[in-house]
Amino acid sequence: MSARDEFFSVSEEVADALAEGRPVVALESSGVVQGLPHPLNLQTALDMDKAIRAEGAVPARTGIVSGRLVVGMSDEQVELFATTPTVPKVGARDLGPVLAGGGHGGTTVSAALVAAARAGIEVFAVAGIGGVHFGAQRSFDISADLVEFTRHRVAVVCAGAKSLLDPALTLEYLETQGVPVVGYRCDDFPAYYSVSSGERNPRRVDELDELAAAVRLHWAVGNTGGFLVTHPIHAEDALPADEVYALVREKQAEAEAAGVQGKDVTPAILSAVGKATSGRTGEANRSVLLSTSALAAEFASALKRNRLEEQA
Repeated sequence: MSARDEFFSVSEEVADALAEGRPVVALESSGVVQGLPHPLNLQTALDMDKAIRAEGAVPARTGIVSGRLVVGMSDEQVELFATTPTVPKVGARDLGPVLAGGGHGGTTVSAALVAAARAGIEVFAVAGIGGVHFGAQRSFDISADLVEFTRHRVAVVCAGAKSLLDPALTLEYLETQGVPVVGYRCDDFPAYYSVSSGERNPRRVDELDELAAAVRLHWAVGNTGGFLVTHPIHAEDALPADEVYALVREKQAEAEAAGVQGKDVTPAILSAVGKATSGRTGEANRSVLLSTSALAAEFASALKRNRLEEQA
């Protein structure tokens, strides 16, 4: 055991599932703190766990709790995060300093991927990934999520990129980095709150077993990075993409005029868009969190079946 294992903790349930070869789905925790308002944030997090369990997998929410990187947060720990809005958002670059400080931290996608990979979890679920921001040609604002996709053998199930991001540039960056993007039963690259971003997925697969085989073979030939699986929000819960993108551009301009910078930009814009849509984005956010969690659990099971078939 490493001397640094004192900073890393895997829950007994998750450890047992991994040891027994059962499917596990990793989750982030920054959304619990900075996503939906309380108590909806807590209820949604618990419902995500239920959705994963209903499909035969084990949920493994990641987070920093009292200076330990936890994989498999307890309900009590999730409630602590849901009721403590001062818990900071922690990306991959922040892990060392926050752990050293001994406090709490809500993991973003990038930090959660680090934790999932270290624990040996192959599937991660999130509503929307980070990506390349509009105007990145000037700002160089590119999410660390995209870099971490290249570093870990973790398949990410999502509803595309967050709606304040440039879908075309995000897909271009993923192609450059060699990260496959495959739509599960969808032709278009989703846009988080919306069914389509207007861009196409590079590939489409309609069967989970075929998708699992594609991921296994991607890794088998020597690729060391991740694999992106996209599936859109349910149509009845979606917002029109044109409306959302127009609001994002408007609120982005307002944030820039107000001097909002860095990691504060995304939550500021999403909050402003939520208010402008009278809370419809919150309802859409909950819907897509539950649907991606359930699909990720199904996919994790398919990945396990594929490995068993390889070993037979």
